[in-house]
Amino acid sequence: MDKKKATVLCIDDEEMIRVTIGDFLEDSGYCVLQAENGKTGLKLFREAKPDIILVDLMMPEVDGFEVLTQVKTESPQTPVIVISGTGVIQDVIEAIRRGAWDYLTKPVMNLAVLEHTVNKTLEKAVLIRENEDYKKYLEEKVRDRTLELEKINTQLRSTLQETVNALSAMTDKRDPYTSGHQKRVSSLAAAIAEEMGLCGDTVESIRISGLLHDIGKIYVPAEFLAKPTRLEREEMDVIRKHSFVGYDILININFPWPVAEIVYQHHERIDGSGYPRGLKGGEILLESKIIAIADVVEAMSSHRPYRASLDIEEALREIRKNKGRTYCPECAEAFFEFFRKQSGTIKNLFR
Repeated sequence: MDKKKATVLCIDDEEMIRVTIGDFLEDSGYCVLQAENGKTGLKLFREAKPDIILVDLMMPEVDGFEVLTQVKTESPQTPVIVISGTGVIQDVIEAIRRGAWDYLTKPVMNLAVLEHTVNKTLEKAVLIRENEDYKKYLEEKVRDRTLELEKINTQLRSTLQETVNALSAMTDKRDPYTSGHQKRVSSLAAAIAEEMGLCGDTVESIRISGLLHDIGKIYVPAEFLAKPTRLEREEMDVIRKHSFVGYDILININFPWPVAEIVYQHHERIDGSGYPRGLKGGEILLESKIIAIADVVEAMSSHRPYRASLDIEEALREIRKNKGRTYCPECAEAFFEFFRKQSGTIKNLFR
């Protein structure tokens, strides 16, 4: 710190010491303010905001300990050097505890030592302030960058949702007889995931995957999808390829979750009886197990070209009968609990 710009406040009830220190430091280039007691010293401290304070401990009215306490409270970055002749180690400890940066004993036989102490203390204060300023600068940069990334992330999620909605709508237009199926499956699957206590990110991955789980049907001939009678084996084999086709479409989209794989597995069953790969138990993603239940419940509860919609009880019996065999038991129980909370009616099932 430039001495010509540094202000020293010297608080001491002994005029000779105060004047001697003041004259010496002024000759060394400092601007010195003097106060004959703690009360006056605190007033000058608040008015002049000195760069450093030299204070005696034993003074009338307001002693040096109280000065230390007030300065520490109001301006913790202002360095305070205690100059006292008490010679009691407890006073030194108490002064340091209250915020003193250094401690010199009276009489100061060599004022050059005092100047050196003042210089080093001010240098330390400057470094601390610079460090605090740099820390604030970094915090501001981090905050600005975080806000920027959040904005970008919001934009990306918005774009992603628009893409998902467009793909889902394309499937609905391709198969008008099951229009809304993916949306209803998505809604029910997300509700099951929430009932299981899964984290928000996982619930979102299930919601998105549910909206796209039948995207592969855009490659299935329209006459197969709208056929008013049961499909022949060869026709069913074609339709069953929609899981892989969906995977093939989605694998090239940079989702933050394994959406393509979830869609690929949504017709797998835990006993290995599903398709297209015959995966079992732990080989199947939890997200796919949840969507599998939602898919079956929605399909059985909705109208199809080859049959009228079935009673919700049929869907419940299907899940209950095959819980632990083809359907994940934990996912099934979560579905039953959610259904119970919806007053047991299909009207409230698909939010």
